[in-house]
Amino acid sequence: MPTAEEDRASRRLARCVAHLLRHAPHHVVAALLDRLDEPTRKYLCRDQWLPAAAVTLLLRHGTDADRHYIARNPHVVGRPLPGLPGPALYAARKPSPELLREVGPGPFTTEELTALLRRHGRRPRTALILLRMPHDLDTERLLHEHARAPLPPGAVEALLLAGGLPRSARLALLDARAGGTYGRHWYRPAVRAVRMGLLTCDELVTHVAPAARTLLLGHLPVTRGLRWSLPEQAEMQSAVHRALRPRLGEDPRLWAELPRRAAGFPGTLPELAAALAAGTPAVPGAVRHDPALARAVRHLAPETAHAEPAGAWERELALVSLAVPMDTAAEDIRWVRDCLDRGLLTGADVIRHKVPACWALDEDQWLGEIGHPDRHDRPAAVLAARAEADRLFDAALGDDVEAWWRAARALPDFAGTLPELLARVTDGDSVSKRP
Repeated sequence: MPTAEEDRASRRLARCVAHLLRHAPHHVVAALLDRLDEPTRKYLCRDQWLPAAAVTLLLRHGTDADRHYIARNPHVVGRPLPGLPGPALYAARKPSPELLREVGPGPFTTEELTALLRRHGRRPRTALILLRMPHDLDTERLLHEHARAPLPPGAVEALLLAGGLPRSARLALLDARAGGTYGRHWYRPAVRAVRMGLLTCDELVTHVAPAARTLLLGHLPVTRGLRWSLPEQAEMQSAVHRALRPRLGEDPRLWAELPRRAAGFPGTLPELAAALAAGTPAVPGAVRHDPALARAVRHLAPETAHAEPAGAWERELALVSLAVPMDTAAEDIRWVRDCLDRGLLTGADVIRHKVPACWALDEDQWLGEIGHPDRHDRPAAVLAARAEADRLFDAALGDDVEAWWRAARALPDFAGTLPELLARVTDGDSVSKRP
């Protein structure tokens, strides 16, 4: 049985690993999860900041104990937001007599079911009722029909919720390149796939088409109904950055060309980034202006994340204060929030200068706990901080799993800033008292 000190160490390491996993590529997340011992893994599954990618991989490849703890974690993503219908609530709804008279009792062939999903699939409620009726669903024929002409978003969401499809089929359903439009609620299937723990954000970026939809998912405006929570939005932003940064770097010419090319590009975002980096000429007529895409790319582009606010000596004082915490946590939070509101600091400044590094990665330590882990009242600061942390981790650690593990082991005891931690990890110096 572990001692009290060992138990505290496992809790602290689990919390720090949860913060690191938000910025790690898909395969690094899987590798880090495999390195955790049983007590740390248990506390990680119960942590309120467990990222969506880790939830998906633990549900997919984890043990029964992992799934047990995740199912009882009240903060974990993978369930509908309060007040929104989920699978159980949808299943409790009965078909209306009008629908039964129109569609008949079934059973339906794949062709009949596909036609009904096209007719009634604008929202998921009716599509889920159809899927509960007797039917014979041939997945390959369904995907062939979807590739020919994409199903409505409500039908795709229903198939993700209740279709029992393999992962390859779920990914294929998010490819809508053959359709002129994906409907008003085009984003719901992607959000639902992440929320249900079916797919990771990296998988969405790799398979969602056309590329314009992926860029919009990286900066999805707040809407009513099903939408990204703030941590999910940050995680999707990170996945988009991982797809674009190696190809586009910080070249303003390529970033300026991105929204114009994306508006008419039928393939995925990695394919678009590769075409831009290779200088592949655009198809005549495929380059056009889309205001929504332009806004999304402006938010994702490196210049927005690294813009320096104005402020002379007051800004210098604010930066120095990040390295000298106030007497109490509440006073420290009030000061940082005031500096953010006055434009003296950005979220990126907090990541670069606040000590210790584990506090900089935890927004609750500089924005305060608000009782809602899915959002903060300063979302711009949170997203800017996550983007800057992504950039620092990618530049220092890349895909090196061993370096990520050293950073995770060092983070709980390190007293300096995040850039200092990453510099010492990559230089091979000792940054932790851990063995």
